[in-house]
Formats: sequence, structure tokens, C-alpha cells
Amino acid sequence: MNGKKVILCPNPSRDTGMTATKEADRILQSIGFSTVVCSPFREIRRELFADYSVASLPQEIRDADLMVTFGGDGTILHLARMAALHRTPVLGVNMGGLGFIAELEAAELDLLYRLREGFSTERRMMVDVTVQRDGRQIYNNLGLNEAVIREGPISHVIHLRVCSDGRHLADIAGDGVILSTPTGSTAYSLSAGGPVVEPVAGALVICPICSHNMRFSSYVLSPDHVLTVELERNGRKPVYLFVDEGKAFALYSGDTVTVRRSRHTLELVRLTEKSFCEIYAQKMLPGGG
Repeated sequence: MNGKKVILCPNPSRDTGMTATKEADRILQSIGFSTVVCSPFREIRRELFADYSVASLPQEIRDADLMVTFGGDGTILHLARMAALHRTPVLGVNMGGLGFIAELEAAELDLLYRLREGFSTERRMMVDVTVQRDGRQIYNNLGLNEAVIREGPISHVIHLRVCSDGRHLADIAGDGVILSTPTGSTAYSLSAGGPVVEPVAGALVICPICSHNMRFSSYVLSPDHVLTVELERNGRKPVYLFVDEGKAFALYSGDTVTVRRSRHTLELVRLTEKSFCEIYAQKMLPGGG
């Protein structure tokens, strides 16, 4: 892989002083890679990037062979859409928190030497999320973790009608609903009581948020289903759509949110033999690690 171009994307609030980025940069250049540092965020505080000059990510990713992120899973989520659209593999270095998506911990940077021999990737399912209003599409997004429909800052019960392939599946009255990929099953969905799904499995998870219907916990469905959520009887109180913890999009009664498996996938680089079950046990179960 000598001569390959690698983008380093540090979250400066996590990688203080660019300590991990500098060590990774040294290792990658020592094994013959060319590197460039880009910010994962649009607003760049250049003083936080130490002595690095920060290049334009949209420009550099066009011919990049690999992206290495430094931060948490949120940093990877923020970059997932761009990486997937450009088919750029991502290697995450976890700088804190649980870090289910990131492959390496900050203390494991020496494993970057393995890139000299090449690397394998794990394809993660993504979802296309759209909103229809008055017969026309007004919103579209690409998500790695989930689409969340939930109440706004004013607490109130929201009413949602969930369908699969146009057929009624469930009515939800509560704080909202999470439509999750397997990767997102260990994120918001898990906190709301949803099931843990192996990330490489093909599935769509429907998990209600604080549902008033105690008989409805969650569904795990084939990824070939097309899910729709219609807003009903919510009056003028705000309801919002969030995709991968991104910017809120306001929804109104009569809107229809559609979630389906995308043709795009995110390629995550694998350098270790750690299985998902091992990672889950280490990070979540008592006595793990």
C-alpha cells in the first residue's frame, strides 16, 4: 500500500494538542503513506490543530485511499455520509467514551503498522431517509445509525402510524420512535430498550421511545422492507426528525417519513481480530474487559 493517500480527521476537542494525530502521522509516513490533515467539521478553529495546516476535506477526499478519524463514534457518524458517497474506507481511533464503531483505542496506534500489508473492511448497512409533504419530497438524508422521530422541547405525547411496505404495522403514542440499522442498535435504540443486533447483520430495528402501549417493545425486520412513519393528531406542537444525531428537521401532521436500506454502505477498516461479542462484553457487561 505504499504511496497511498490517507486523510487524518482529528476532533480537536478529543485529541488535545493533536497528540494521537501526530503519532499516527509519524507511523503512516514511516511506512510510505502520504498524509493530509482535515477537520471533520465545517467550522475550523485552526489554533486547535497545533502546527498543522488544515486542508479542505471535500476536496481531499476525492482521491483519498483511507480516512483515519480521532475522536469518538460521533466523529465517525459525522463523516459517514461523505465517506460512503466517495467509497472511502474509514478507520476510527477512539479517544474516549464507549466507541463501538471505532476500530482502535488511542493506546493501540502501533497497530497502524499493519496497514503496510493492506487491510480488510467490514461493510455497514446505511439507510436512506426522506420526508414527503403534500405529495412532494422535501428532505433526504443518508444515515449509518438511525432515524429518530421525537418530541420537541415542549413535552407531549406524539402519535405515529408505522407501516411496512404500505401495510399497517403499529401505532405509537409516546415520546417517539427510533428506526435503526444494526450499527445503530447499540446507540440510542439500546438506551430506549431495543435489542442488540450484530453490526454486519441485515436488519431494520423499530424501537418506540417511552411508548404508552406496553405490549409494543420493538421489531427486528428484514432490511428489504420499506418503513414509513406518518404523523397523526399532533396539532401544532413540534415534532422533529434527527438522522445520526444531526440537525433537527421539523415535522408536521400529515408528513410521512420513509426509511429504507441504502445502496450506499460505509466501509470500516479492520486491523484486529476482535469480534463484536468481545467488544460488547468489554464495554457493556459487568466484569468485562
